[in-house]
Amino acid sequence: MTQSPPPGERIAKILARAGVASRREAERMIEAGRVAVNGKTIDSPALNVTPKDRITVDGKPVSEPEPARLWLYHKPPGLVTTTRDEKGRATIFDDLPEDMPRVMSVGRLDLNSEGLLLLTNDGGIKRRLELPSTGWLRKYRVRIKGTPKDEDFAPLRKGLVVDGERFQPMIVSLDRQQGANAWLTVGLREGRNREIRRAMEDIGFAVNRLIRVSYGPFQLGNLKAGEVEEIRRRVLREQLGLDADGKPAEAQKRPARPQRKRPQAGKKPRP
Repeated sequence: MTQSPPPGERIAKILARAGVASRREAERMIEAGRVAVNGKTIDSPALNVTPKDRITVDGKPVSEPEPARLWLYHKPPGLVTTTRDEKGRATIFDDLPEDMPRVMSVGRLDLNSEGLLLLTNDGGIKRRLELPSTGWLRKYRVRIKGTPKDEDFAPLRKGLVVDGERFQPMIVSLDRQQGANAWLTVGLREGRNREIRRAMEDIGFAVNRLIRVSYGPFQLGNLKAGEVEEIRRRVLREQLGLDADGKPAEAQKRPARPQRKRPQAGKKPRP
């Protein structure tokens, strides 16, 4: 007989939702002996907890997890999408309003890229939105140096291999020529490291500006560089299929429709 899973949720997930740290950071805190449950220090994240359990970190009680939230952020160029940078460069988190809670970025934009970046306080939503299986189209306005023709982008539309890494087919449209540069709109459903820049270089063009304008149903719109705007929770629930508590709603099973038997070829149905 199979054993039913213990009640509750993994403690690292609870700590992440409470804004203490990311799940990985929470796991390291647990292994370092900084987390206690019901007065007992734990050393393994393989533990489920319920709302009845008392959790402390460094002796301080952990507050109730906040509901899942999501923000649109217009990332300016020149900021790194990490919490801490080993080179001491400015990060997006240095640029956020002081009243923002602890948030994580959904995916990344590289140092010189700009535009829409999603921020969330929930690790589960972060992972869900980053999965290629989500299938959300991400659109970019891309400026390249040169005077390309539409057929030059055929390899990108078919999908190509760059440095042994396969890129999925992109949606590419040539919008207009502006002096020595051309503006494109590029859409892709999974974002690899510097994917658009590397793909353009592979066909002979250099990207000198890259702006993400949408991520699935979420649009950059008129959001100015450095500004943050929270998505209404009702919209968030509708777009991600969450329940009132911000957790994935279980799909309701529809009753199977009775199927009529079709008469075999050459036979007439009985009256």
